[in-house]
Amino acid sequence: MLDPETVRRRLAAHTSKHLSQHGLRPAAVLLPLFARDGEDWVLFTRRTEKLNHHSGEISFPGGAWQVEDDGPQATALRETEEEMGIAAKDVQVLGRLDDCISIHGYHVVPFVGTFPAPYPYRVDRNEVAEVIEIPLAQLRDPAIYHEEDWRHQGRVFPVCFFTVGRHQVWGLTAEILRQFLQRVFSI
Repeated sequence: MLDPETVRRRLAAHTSKHLSQHGLRPAAVLLPLFARDGEDWVLFTRRTEKLNHHSGEISFPGGAWQVEDDGPQATALRETEEEMGIAAKDVQVLGRLDDCISIHGYHVVPFVGTFPAPYPYRVDRNEVAEVIEIPLAQLRDPAIYHEEDWRHQGRVFPVCFFTVGRHQVWGLTAEILRQFLQRVFSI
């Protein structure tokens, strides 16, 4: 099992890249970790089909900054509580990863945190269609990962994919997951 302090040290060993928010909408996500039966797990959600952006996609809890948020970490924790009912006080934030830019014009700051399990989720069914919990060991398997070159607005970008059973984690969520695995496990 991962020791939270080890994760904190490994994340802190890399200076996170902070990007300019010039013309972008601020947002933040939480890569939530938890332990169950001596094994580490990662929590994902599948977004409902009625959302404007990334509907039906697998993602981490998170969303757009709101004026009452005291910075991006507060945004990630608020959104996690709104979507999953995981109280901010129950999340131990271990660090942050590099800022990302979404194709929908969001400047996304990803955080990594742990929460106790089992946890009594209170899922917002307007935003979350499915709660997905995947063992971290499965996500570390190189056989489930691949990249594709996609064209967007006249440029070619590498797009990350993790395929676990019937679930495909791709795009920005997969990029954040890949970055976490590289920083913590050097893969």
